[in-house]
Amino acid sequence: MRILVIGATGTIGRAVVDALSDRHDLVPVSHGSTPLTVDLAQPDSIRAMFEAAGLVDAVISAAGLARFGPLAGLSDDDFEFSLANKLMGQVNLVRTGFFQIRDGGSFTLTSGVLARSPMVGSAAISLVNAGLEGFVRAAALEAPRGIRVNAVSPPWVTETLQAMHMDTRGGQPAATVARLYVRSVEGDQTGAVLELPMA
Repeated sequence: MRILVIGATGTIGRAVVDALSDRHDLVPVSHGSTPLTVDLAQPDSIRAMFEAAGLVDAVISAAGLARFGPLAGLSDDDFEFSLANKLMGQVNLVRTGFFQIRDGGSFTLTSGVLARSPMVGSAAISLVNAGLEGFVRAAALEAPRGIRVNAVSPPWVTETLQAMHMDTRGGQPAATVARLYVRSVEGDQTGAVLELPMA
């Protein structure tokens, strides 16, 4: 399969590339460190990315930014940034990508554990993650030509916790999380939110 991997240079994205590269033709995409780039907050950038990439069999998005902070301190701009990037950016990947993906292809988007297990400071992120999961379930019902739409809801990733100098207990290695993306791309599920069992 020819697979577009958005966020290919991030922690999860690199693990996804490692997990799939030996048996698929991958097209890596990032915000600025790969030949093919995209700004998820800009619909024109998404359209240009698809035009440059050409037809693909699958799209994986391991990208999307959202703001973290106390609810009382989150501004309108913080919410708009989160909605434009992680939520509408990935929604627009599907809406635009329907015309660039082959029959029977798939989209795999990324939500996150804060959709179901929020914490202090996660209001904007929990909002966009939960909204994305709802979109995936609904979009799968209307996807044309046998196209599948799923999301992966990663837990806290060990490498990210290490980089933030946080307790890594309860985290999962990026390579383990990447298996969920492999299952979405190579399986037959649609309208699913794939997640690892809670520890």
